Amino acid sequence: MSRSNRGTPLVELRDISISFGGIKAVDHVSVDLYPGEVVGLLGHNGAGKSTLIKCLSGAYQADDGEILINGEKVDISSPRDARALNIETIYQTLALADNLDAASNLFLGREIVNSFGFVDETRMEAETRKIMARLNPNFRKFNVPVSALSGGQRQSVAIARAVYFNARILIMDEPTAALGPHETQMVAELIRELKAQGLGIFLIEHDIHNVMKLCDRASVMKNGQLVGTVNVGEVTDEDILGMIIMGKKPAKAA
Repeated sequence: MSRSNRGTPLVELRDISISFGGIKAVDHVSVDLYPGEVVGLLGHNGAGKSTLIKCLSGAYQADDGEILINGEKVDISSPRDARALNIETIYQTLALADNLDAASNLFLGREIVNSFGFVDETRMEAETRKIMARLNPNFRKFNVPVSALSGGQRQSVAIARAVYFNARILIMDEPTAALGPHETQMVAELIRELKAQGLGIFLIEHDIHNVMKLCDRASVMKNGQLVGTVNVGEVTDEDILGMIIMGKKPAKAA
């Protein structure tokens, strides 16, 4: 389906620019994201991809440009603003409390309380089991600290937290960077499940193989500028590598 037939994008970052100390980290970049789509953001360190996406997560504010969510212009001045717009970020560090179990992490800062004002741990565990059954049916370790979980299982907890609290737009920062092949496959399956549920995902990624496997489109940045956005199914690994290194869009995708 061509993008013109897909209706309104979930997210549009239009003509975004941001400078630090007189140096343009992001220079008039536009990217968009549709429901049920994964868009990979690639480029060398310093290319500007993380800075661009931090304008969406509320960590930075752009100097120029605008952000549209479901076709409406929004102002994102903080991570709280982003969460209010159902934008959640899964950082590489995951921001989990190692000494707490999955349910306590899922509801950290947003605990369910009963009519007496006490934390309702039974209900929190039941809700955690429900969301995990949907996302990662093989997850069984509900009563151990998350420090005892594998990398892929920890990702599951972080993703479940975002989805439980109604994320529609997910930003994932190299979610498989520290994982082995089995764990990487687990996260890949999670991403496919989120896609099937209609979420839109921006995937900041260094590994081109992951991009080819997981993404529908790829946007490549170099020196703060957008080299181009391509349909992953229409290009090769080498095409994307050429975009990253040479800063040139492949002829067939131009």
